[in-house]
Amino acid sequence: MPETAYALAFDTANEVISIGLGRLNAAACAVEPVAAVEVAAHRASNTQLLVRVDALLRESGVERGQLACVCVGRGPGSFTGVRIAMATAKGAAQALGAALVGVSSLDVVAWHAWASGVRGRLAVVADAMRKEVYPVRYALDDAGVHRLEADRVVKAQVAAHELVDEASSGAAVGALQLTGDGLAKYAELFAPAGTLLPEELRAPTGRGLLLALQDAWRTGTADPLDAQRHNPAFLLPVYTRLSDAEENERIRLAKNDPKNLATGVQDAAPRRDQRATMHDTAVLNARPDEHGITYKPLDAAHAEDVAAMESQVMGSDAWNAALVADELPRADRTWWAAYASGEGPDAGPAAGSEGASSARGTVLVGYAGGMVIDGQVQILKIGTDPAWRRRGIARQLISRVASDARDLGATTCSLEVRASNVGAQAFYESLGMHSIGKRPHYYSDREDAVIMEGPLQGVIGSSAVGGAADAKALRAVTEDAGIQESSVDVAGMTLRVDEAHDAQKAAQPAAQLERPLILAIESSCDETAAAIIDGKGNLLSDVVASQIDFHSRFGGVVPEIASRKHIEAICGVCDECLDVAAQRLGMERLTWADLDGVGVTYAPGLVGALVVGVAFAKGAAWAADKPLVGVNHLEGHMYANKIGAPDFAPPAVVSLVSGGNTMLVHMRGWGDYRVLGATIDDAVGEAFDKVAKALGLGYPGGPVVSAQGAKGNPKAIEFPRAMMHSGDMRFSLSGLKTAVVTYINNERAAGRELNVPDICASFEAAVVDVQVKKAEMALRETGAPTFCLGGGVAANPVLRAAYGKLCKKMHVRLVMPPLSACGDNAGMIALVALDRFRQGKFYGLETDAQAHADLEQEY
Repeated sequence: MPETAYALAFDTANEVISIGLGRLNAAACAVEPVAAVEVAAHRASNTQLLVRVDALLRESGVERGQLACVCVGRGPGSFTGVRIAMATAKGAAQALGAALVGVSSLDVVAWHAWASGVRGRLAVVADAMRKEVYPVRYALDDAGVHRLEADRVVKAQVAAHELVDEASSGAAVGALQLTGDGLAKYAELFAPAGTLLPEELRAPTGRGLLLALQDAWRTGTADPLDAQRHNPAFLLPVYTRLSDAEENERIRLAKNDPKNLATGVQDAAPRRDQRATMHDTAVLNARPDEHGITYKPLDAAHAEDVAAMESQVMGSDAWNAALVADELPRADRTWWAAYASGEGPDAGPAAGSEGASSARGTVLVGYAGGMVIDGQVQILKIGTDPAWRRRGIARQLISRVASDARDLGATTCSLEVRASNVGAQAFYESLGMHSIGKRPHYYSDREDAVIMEGPLQGVIGSSAVGGAADAKALRAVTEDAGIQESSVDVAGMTLRVDEAHDAQKAAQPAAQLERPLILAIESSCDETAAAIIDGKGNLLSDVVASQIDFHSRFGGVVPEIASRKHIEAICGVCDECLDVAAQRLGMERLTWADLDGVGVTYAPGLVGALVVGVAFAKGAAWAADKPLVGVNHLEGHMYANKIGAPDFAPPAVVSLVSGGNTMLVHMRGWGDYRVLGATIDDAVGEAFDKVAKALGLGYPGGPVVSAQGAKGNPKAIEFPRAMMHSGDMRFSLSGLKTAVVTYINNERAAGRELNVPDICASFEAAVVDVQVKKAEMALRETGAPTFCLGGGVAANPVLRAAYGKLCKKMHVRLVMPPLSACGDNAGMIALVALDRFRQGKFYGLETDAQAHADLEQEY
């Protein structure tokens, strides 16, 4: 700890970048203001935040090493803005080894008003877009700011009516004052509720941030000098709502339309406004765990099943089906269910799962529901079929309810349990809950209920908020040099440490460390990944946290969910990456200060996902005072071939085939690329996903379609080979996808049973034929001596075999990345970053994420 410690605070929850710098006075629990600045952002927070922070510290004469705490506005506010501040703060705090404390962006506005002399009743009304606002009421007196309600999101008109009605009824003492950036749009709506404060009091400020941090310190909710308590991994944004995909999912599932879980087609006559779609299929498919149990939001079609189990496990306190069904459409409720194979509790994983859910013959084995009110989730019900107990079902269900509740603004959890049920009480205590009292004669048989309460963090589980503590078990099993891959749950995701990339397994002494040492981050889609590479090109660690389980029931990647999960996982993934590399190097510990550079994927990809990786990497690079290296994701897929063949070098023709890209590239040299042809519509991976969705096979589509196709006849159905004879190297997959879906629908309409293996094999053959034909054209045109692959679809065995046959015929060397390096990973990004580092191609603090990038353009 430096002799004089400081706190750096910033917020980008709206169109203003607010920064504060304060000196920490431990004796008085005070944050003494040193400097503060506010700058209009105009959607440029990611390009300006660290630039302004760096300038403020320089002007104040404060070194980065003197920062003991980073304080960040958690929102609510603009999702992108909050994410930029949060990811930057996480990166900076982790690299500094500093505490990361979060404060409400609305509280910051209230404290700014207090510092400006406002006293009495105050409402902060922040803009939530979609004609909605985040309204919170406060009481301000000379002692400080006192929050009166939890965060929530409501329609602006509803919030205004509530405040106007309160004012007109005389229920509150004193006139109401209103502030917040929501008044820029809705001043006329809220004016009748009270006095509108001046515009200069409506946004967060650096001064407000420091006051909010000081208040948290003095009330005991934070300690800016305690880095262990405030591990950056544990802090998350305030959302107040589920993602759009999840909200729409709940609406669909709340409708009582019984569906065949395998196909998504109605078993009963559909209502006039309902028709089966490909998306219906995916919503009802979730990936089973090792016990063959799938978890998904409860749907109204299973209300009767819940009622039946209720009568079995709840006795006279059981709910009927009507009560259960009435709960599902409510916006402040979250209900989850567990389903298992109908073959019995010892049957193992559901038949035919292949990574997707086998919904055929499933039965309800557990359910849980909660109500979110005033920042707390009250667990209404939780039940498990007695025959399926001791498989962690209750823990998984309550964790999912709590995770949803966190996104709806809850911070604590409460429930009632029978006084005689000591086993259940012990279970809830293991989740961090404790007894706070009793409700006498609460149950129908007049037995007392024990009231239990606890923080959501414990109920969700430490691994679900991105901490690396649970990953200690992972390192224990990777100590055996013969183990190539191990996994553990971090942030609710499968975190994989892949050691198969480097043949040299033995740890090398720290003295033999080859510089430069670079940590690279990849977050372009649904994988949160980090890798460390040394100066010889050895991948010392390569860690990936997959989000597949979160996206599987939607049949594809949901960008908003992906971005949220990156925020949760990125600290844990980087912690694990550093620890695994330290072990490989024979070092006790490896820190950000030991690195020589930080690499990150900046483009192309899902911009909301990229933003998290870029902001985090920038924060860490700035804090550790290391160069930042930006990497094109597509170039990373080309470099992935070096993982399997270290001697691989241009010239070569590269086939890039993934969920978002399909193209042929002439690699004339490292960094010198010419795109020979690309898809004009869907990518190959996208087509696989859509066909899998139409067949009810789940997500991701590539592996399940390939597995089914291996059992089918590729000549059974003559699907079109679009643009196969176009004379150029462009691709088109949309027509093929439509032809397959049309065939499926026609077969179902005719009442014929689908031959899924034949459909998959025939579809796969149509894709491969075109890919091989175009690859042959590219090789003949360029005369390249080598052909290689990149992207998730490069793992397809039929495609790999077909390319092998082509290259043998043409006497061309075939290089393919190992299967573990075909999908998105940070190892390939690290390989690019190493070359760019040596070339001195560094990026500045103004770097931003880009959804698109031209591979032919130097960067």
